[in-house]
Amino acid sequence: MRIGRLPKQKRLLELAKEIEQNPFITDEQLTKKFNVSIQTIRLDRMELGIPELRERIKLMAEKSYDQVVSLQIDEVIGEIVDLQLDKSAISIFEINEEHVFAKTKIARGHHIFSQGNSLAIAVIDDEVALTASADIRFVRSVKLGEKCIAKAYVRNDSLNQDKANVDVFTYVGNELVFEGNFVIFRSEHKNK
Repeated sequence: MRIGRLPKQKRLLELAKEIEQNPFITDEQLTKKFNVSIQTIRLDRMELGIPELRERIKLMAEKSYDQVVSLQIDEVIGEIVDLQLDKSAISIFEINEEHVFAKTKIARGHHIFSQGNSLAIAVIDDEVALTASADIRFVRSVKLGEKCIAKAYVRNDSLNQDKANVDVFTYVGNELVFEGNFVIFRSEHKNK
């Protein structure tokens, strides 16, 4: 939803609220939403003491959260910014030149799938977690330069089984681009 031009103080309040609700929003998205220049957004953020997106992502990643048990951190596609083992996880993956088809600049599907699949494995609190099956759907193509935000949720009904059901939803901004239900095999039976 695009907001018409607001007086500065009201815009600052709305900007702070918007970034708090969606810390992954880009300055470009904010310029469209508030109908102001990118310089205005940057000055407003500075005045509010809100860092740029890359710094916000780093700060979120440094907050205390669980450590990945099932994979090496460099095996996860994207950067994990939140992880609560056997509950939920969030990762961010920026689509670069090496992830797209040269002609169309559209991301190759296996990169989007890999982000979701590796996050579904990473959220599992087990030394060995493997994908048993996946039911996936690509909702729309992802383009060069877009940031994919994947959110994984472990279903409560799967915590005490040898297999966990993990739902993954990947967004660009607020738009769903990929969804999947992953069945993840656990090596140990967990009783939590």
